[in-house]
Amino acid sequence: MATDITVPVFPESVTEGTILTWHKQPGEKVTRDELLAEIETDKIVFEVPAPADGVLAEIMAPVGATVKSGEVLGRLEKRARDGASADLRMDKAATGAAAPSKPATAEPAPKAAVMPAAKRLMEEHGLDTRKVPGSGKGGRILKEDVLQQIDAMEAAPVAPKPMPKPAAPAPAAPPELRTEKRAESEALLASLVRPVIGEGALADQRVEKRVPMTRLRKRIAERLVEAQQTAAILTTFNEVNMQPVMELRARHRERFEKEHGVRLGFMSFFVKATVEALRHFPEINASIDGDDVVYHGFYDIGIAVSSPRGLVVPLLRDADRLTMAEIESRIRDFGERAQNAQLTLEEITGGTFTITNGGVFGSLLSTPILNPPQSAILGMHKIQDRPVAENGQVAIRPMMYLALSYDHRLVDGREAVQFLVMIKELLEDPARLLLEV
Repeated sequence: MATDITVPVFPESVTEGTILTWHKQPGEKVTRDELLAEIETDKIVFEVPAPADGVLAEIMAPVGATVKSGEVLGRLEKRARDGASADLRMDKAATGAAAPSKPATAEPAPKAAVMPAAKRLMEEHGLDTRKVPGSGKGGRILKEDVLQQIDAMEAAPVAPKPMPKPAAPAPAAPPELRTEKRAESEALLASLVRPVIGEGALADQRVEKRVPMTRLRKRIAERLVEAQQTAAILTTFNEVNMQPVMELRARHRERFEKEHGVRLGFMSFFVKATVEALRHFPEINASIDGDDVVYHGFYDIGIAVSSPRGLVVPLLRDADRLTMAEIESRIRDFGERAQNAQLTLEEITGGTFTITNGGVFGSLLSTPILNPPQSAILGMHKIQDRPVAENGQVAIRPMMYLALSYDHRLVDGREAVQFLVMIKELLEDPARLLLEV
């Protein structure tokens, strides 16, 4: 008896998706609720579990196919628990000679699920899935797992790689690390473009590789263009002396972590300061809907998080009711689950204001783009020691540039500047966050 494998029911805001990967192939056994496939949408990745025990008989929607809610992806053939191989392998079971040779290779440990960014790295470095231990949910291989494996291989005394082109320097010469790295980069480039230009192409040929955009990247592009075309975006800047926050953090960091089980970072201070400033300037927490202005009586703060698939913005719902420990815990959880594509649609939908931190990547100054239909976004940047004037004296202080991009159709320059100044003042006197003054 056959059982259909169908696409999960998408929310109203998601119309279709793309088959990202199949974790099982026809003829392989599956158990109920085991992960069979992943479907990428313009918001999140949906998992397709097995509806029953059995053998995957047919895949009707291959990787890259566009599918809609309820569509049939494939079929399962129900089999007895003893696992007699399905009619898909009947011809091999009938031949006595072929049967003994297959079990040794046909039943190795099943391939672990590999996240897209990790898969690309593994292909680039010629790594085998079975040799990379996965630390993600259900043994999934994450990008960090592959990077650790690459680091371990590079640290080994002799680690020859199956490169089609030999490296120029002798592998036994440690001082030539830069030359080795360059040779590896050239070999990596050759492996990436070979499918495009063919095996016989010249090494010095100018080459290109064309790959389709992911659904998330397409959606990001659409929303960024929408923001530029529909909003009157203006950015105002200021800088904040981070020394008071850094001293407070250093003084209580160990006790905070011991008490709450989470590290005390900078983001919780910025979220608290932002919420307090939004109370004083409600139009910055508002949005435009046609000819109306919608003032939100709640504070759903989006935190921009980088993931292998692109930038996502999970929300701290009712951020005004969260403690600093709850803020730090949720942000850490968002970051971990974003890497594993495990954020839910509800967690990334909506929001009244966004904070983005380019400083973690080394950005010193930038102009963030609005996240429609929100009317403003706060950009944090790298903390850098700089000379500043204090009471007529020059002092070295850890300074951070702040940027507030806002929709000038709704927010006037005076409110935007005062909003940013209030955040600066609250961070330079963190006691005000507790006193709410």
